[in-house]
Amino acid sequence: MRLLMLVVSLAVPVLAQEPVKGVANPEALFTDKNPAVNTNKQAALHIMKDLLQCNHWDEAEKWLTARYIQHNPNVASGRDPVVKFFGSRPKTPTCDRLTTPVVAVLADGDLVTVVIAREYKDSKDPSKTYTSTWFDMWRFVGGKADEHWDPATKP
Repeated sequence: MRLLMLVVSLAVPVLAQEPVKGVANPEALFTDKNPAVNTNKQAALHIMKDLLQCNHWDEAEKWLTARYIQHNPNVASGRDPVVKFFGSRPKTPTCDRLTTPVVAVLADGDLVTVVIAREYKDSKDPSKTYTSTWFDMWRFVGGKADEHWDPATKP
């Protein structure tokens, strides 16, 4: 019986993962040889760095269209509602470089997707954490984000 239990326990897959890590120089991922794609990637970089990381929401007009269609169920569409949602976060005085752990930046036509590493508390053991991925995808019009998707769910 003990041998059977040992065999069964060894046959069960071990639940483990490789940690998700960002690249050493994330800003290098936001460039492209194609000028139109480069413009969109650079706008995505500013959204990630200036708006989401450093909370310079007073600059949102530079990077988001007024109609900014939002597919996150927690935020209403429109630049003004997005600024209201995020704008109360403390602003970082200087915003020299992107520190968000970016895994990849993919662009196809007017779409740019940014994949980042995220750390979460383990629900079974809150003293531990694990990493997973998050993505933000934008559709750009005239160098500004006009539509946004992410995997957010309602709390």
